[in-house]
Amino acid sequence: MYPMQSKTPAYDKVPTMFSPDGRLYQVEYASKIVEQGTTGVGIVYKEGVLLAADKSIASKLVYPDSIEKIFKIDKNIGVVSAGLVGDARRLVGIARRQAQDNRMIYSEEIQIEVMAKEIAETKQAFTQYGGLRPFGVAFIVAGTDEKGPSLFQTEPSGALAQYKSVAIGRNKEKAMGVFEKEYKEGITFEKAIVLAYKALQKSLPDKEKINLNRVEFAIVNDKGFRVLDEQEIKKYLK
Repeated sequence: MYPMQSKTPAYDKVPTMFSPDGRLYQVEYASKIVEQGTTGVGIVYKEGVLLAADKSIASKLVYPDSIEKIFKIDKNIGVVSAGLVGDARRLVGIARRQAQDNRMIYSEEIQIEVMAKEIAETKQAFTQYGGLRPFGVAFIVAGTDEKGPSLFQTEPSGALAQYKSVAIGRNKEKAMGVFEKEYKEGITFEKAIVLAYKALQKSLPDKEKINLNRVEFAIVNDKGFRVLDEQEIKKYLK
């Protein structure tokens, strides 16, 4: 007897092969993973950029600090991820080495746009070669340089765009709806943190409620990257 042949088309298995209608299914599947990840947001405010993430702690036995959503890349750059944490950690490691190489070669911090493009190009490369799979993670890349505060979003496909405020992950459309209505250029830090909290709350499923134990905030300004502590967050969200 002849072995049974799979009915699944080859382009559904190989990340480098386009389907007849011009789609890369493995890249689309990676984007589906991102949509299942908890929400992350970024907002450009007057003096810098604010990052916020929903950690969605599933058990009271989990240490909240052990859940990674926001990462420091360099003194002037931070990212928030949505999707596979393992993939995010791998990309963060690559990005940190690129930042270090730039500092060693040029004796200066890497520009935000350059770093965002480096991350996007790494993602794109993993959609173009056999034996690899796309990274199942989206990033919000935030930082400050001589051009001022900047905010970028990268997708598993390698797509890259610059934003004033943006959301990734689960129900990102609801969070973006909040930004579309309420974001204003030159927003103060105090209003930005309230807006980010409101956007995260809007992105939660109907039966879930937001609380400070499941939310992480970080800022990047002219003093560098810093994660906000619980007391600071309470001061602005009381």
